[in-house]
Amino acid sequence: MKFLIFVALLASTCVSLNAEEVCHNNVVRACSTSTLSGPSICNARYGGISHVEPELQAYINSHLTKSYEYLLLATHFNSYQKNRPGFQKLYQSLSDRSFDDTIDMIKQLTRRGGRADFNTRHESPASVSTQQQRLEVDELHSLAMALDNEKQLTTGAIHVHTQSLHAARDPETAQYIEEKFLGSQAETIRKLSGYANDLSKLMNQPDPSLAIYLFDEYLQKQ
Repeated sequence: MKFLIFVALLASTCVSLNAEEVCHNNVVRACSTSTLSGPSICNARYGGISHVEPELQAYINSHLTKSYEYLLLATHFNSYQKNRPGFQKLYQSLSDRSFDDTIDMIKQLTRRGGRADFNTRHESPASVSTQQQRLEVDELHSLAMALDNEKQLTTGAIHVHTQSLHAARDPETAQYIEEKFLGSQAETIRKLSGYANDLSKLMNQPDPSLAIYLFDEYLQKQ
């Protein structure tokens, strides 16, 4: 009886070793191959990153575009004609934030084994088609444009989050989007909507130019 048990254990051990050896050989062949045409399992890709990568790339492109638009707004209000340092500070900070978020998402994508591709334009179903906008606008209209931009970015974040959870089944990407974007963008939307409503009320004063000047002074202190 003891001999039969020993033989059974030895057989199961050999099967396990053979399975491990096959797995190891597959890894060795994948890592040592010199061709780049075939897929390799020696990468950082796992989960549903392949399914959510186009949406993440589209979201990266959206942030990069918004960063450029905010930079143009900041330059517009920093000119000697407008001379609105408060608005310039606001839009410069939004531009810097969007650019930093772009870099952070590229790092997240490459950390998961993806690659940022700016040669191919990726469109997300939740993205809003942006037409050529005239960025030389007045103070109130610029706040309205900024508020619309932030809502578009939040819609994009919700889309990537939903795709990550349900279609791609990649909770790590969903957690990244939730912690990095959803909370902070909600606060930015609340702040910009407050600015727009406050300034619209001040514009109804007998001297709106003075109201805009005082509001710009307020923005400088934020």
